[in-house]
Amino acid sequence: MPAWSIPRGLIVLLAIAATIVAIAGMKAFAGILGPTFLALTLTLAVQPVRQFAVRRGWPAWLAMISSFTAVVAILLALAGALALSIAQLATQLPQYTERLNNLLDNLRRWLADAGVGPDQVQKALHSLDMGKLVSLLDDILLGVLGLFSNLVFVVALLLFMAIDAMSIGQRIAVVAAERPGIGQALIGFVQGTRKYLLVSTVFGAIVAVIDGGALWLLGVPLPVLWALLSFITNYIPNIGFVIGVIPPALLALLDSGPTLMIWVIVIYSVINFVIQSIIQPKFVGDAVGLSVTLTFLSLVFWAWVLGPLGAVLAIPLTLLVKALLLDIDPSTRWADVLIGGAMPESEKNAADKPAPDSPSSHTSARPSP
Repeated sequence: MPAWSIPRGLIVLLAIAATIVAIAGMKAFAGILGPTFLALTLTLAVQPVRQFAVRRGWPAWLAMISSFTAVVAILLALAGALALSIAQLATQLPQYTERLNNLLDNLRRWLADAGVGPDQVQKALHSLDMGKLVSLLDDILLGVLGLFSNLVFVVALLLFMAIDAMSIGQRIAVVAAERPGIGQALIGFVQGTRKYLLVSTVFGAIVAVIDGGALWLLGVPLPVLWALLSFITNYIPNIGFVIGVIPPALLALLDSGPTLMIWVIVIYSVINFVIQSIIQPKFVGDAVGLSVTLTFLSLVFWAWVLGPLGAVLAIPLTLLVKALLLDIDPSTRWADVLIGGAMPESEKNAADKPAPDSPSSHTSARPSP
């Protein structure tokens, strides 16, 4: 056994302290780290476009421009459609003021009949008025405008990363030749991120079409906006559909009453629970090698560190940390068995075999009389 120069417990404490300092630093620079990692994730997502263009014989600069144009077009189209839909929502909300007041009056009467005093009712409902709701929406619109300022930063990063991506393959090959463990970890991160984005995008498109069609058939206003919201929140693991159902359910309540709201909640719950909570996690777990518990914890952690963008990028961020802390060192790759979503068949068969010193192995090796 190697002799430790300092006590092992002190090493653990120093590691914990360094982790806390690193997390505090990431939280302080969340406004830069979030858009930067978003640009990196988008660059990895469209890298196959550049590789396809190179295989077709296109010049390297033209292949780079094609991948950059594709990702910028997708990003601008999504942000523009979302901003336009939110603006339409802002123009429609004021017409529901009277209906909201009627709902609040009915709620006050119901609480009074239940024995709740008028002072408690007034205090509980004091913050519920359409004026504050419209003010909140204005803040959201200002946040969207702030997103466009960040979008300029993201687009600039995408351009620089697209230029660097022209030679990244050769760089990774050199790293893999000099340090095979580091090269394998980075390649695993890239492949896992692409698989996750592919699975989430496919299932997000399916969920968005089904949810938007259901809302359109039910007559809920702005079904396109809620379909876009379903698509975006699909990248949020485990609780994405819960976030996506709240706005259309509330608008259905204001537009047509509680019956339509209940129908929206029921339909969303059935569709999204089956797709996002039963079917999709199986594909995501197989694609990225993360357990459901770790996926949920990564969502909570990265949302706390980087905000809403951290919730959307929780899985790629966790894959990067896993690659840098575990996969990069062959002596720590055993941890993949503990945090992985499913054990490979080869390892499962090896685990089912009895150990050499187990009683069953001695029994099988004992000669017959």
